[in-house]
Amino acid sequence: MDMTLVGLRVLREVAERGTITAAAEALGYTQSAVSRQVAALEQAAGARLFDRHPGGVRLTTEGRALLRHAVVALDALDAADRELRGGEAEDGPVRLGFFPTAGAVIVARALATLRREHPRIRVSTREGTTPSLVRALRTGTLDIALLSSRPPHRSPDTDAPPLRVEPLFETRLTVAVAASGRFAGRDSVTAEEIAGEPWIAGPAAAEEPLLGVWPGLPGRPRVRHTVRDWLTKLHLVAAGAGITTVPPALLPAVPPGVRLIAVEGVAEEWRRVSLVHAPSPATASANAVAHALRQEAAEPADDSD
Repeated sequence: MDMTLVGLRVLREVAERGTITAAAEALGYTQSAVSRQVAALEQAAGARLFDRHPGGVRLTTEGRALLRHAVVALDALDAADRELRGGEAEDGPVRLGFFPTAGAVIVARALATLRREHPRIRVSTREGTTPSLVRALRTGTLDIALLSSRPPHRSPDTDAPPLRVEPLFETRLTVAVAASGRFAGRDSVTAEEIAGEPWIAGPAAAEEPLLGVWPGLPGRPRVRHTVRDWLTKLHLVAAGAGITTVPPALLPAVPPGVRLIAVEGVAEEWRRVSLVHAPSPATASANAVAHALRQEAAEPADDSD
């Protein structure tokens, strides 16, 4: 097969982004250039690598097989480049992904620990949804990721070889309310009491719908404010603009004027936080980052406020 490095990098980017357009933007290419690279790869492979659908593209079985080898080849070339430039194993780059609420406490504290104990390690981070982070792990653009899951905690994907999933801890979901609002002084509320409240939620998407709204409430939730950033959500709560859901692990980052309280009368909503590793062997730097994350996860914030 006659394949180019550019073609393999295009394959990885399209697989991660899910669309030709997004891959072209990330690479700085035109859409037609990306499409030509994909077509050339498919011709060289003698197989269709992507299935087209209205929302973008998905890897075929042949595409997933080629991607596994492409990731190994591209990572090996990156490692060779670092070695030729005089880099050491302990100061190699580590690409860490995490779900939104993990960044404010767990990731921030782990990075502070790494700066003290391993100052040469260079960590880059990316916040994202579970599907986007899993795609990045598969395409080799992330080394490790913190993911959150709901029961029954299935594997984040079904591709082979399997991702290595390491559970860190479990935490129950709480509701963030204004300290001086309707629920001032309360330690808990019922599902009926919060069902009609104005909610502050993340943008709804097929892969992560209505983040910030308590699951399974009766009726249609009134989403008054749509916000991606969790700190903005919490400041809106403090201002009395609505309520939102948060894990207690976020407690150290909660601004003044906000309380985290339990929801009674319904089944508790538990979330598991896991450290997910790419299938390829971890580098010394990645292992050091994983160790720092385990240390922070070993003492998650108390479930009470």
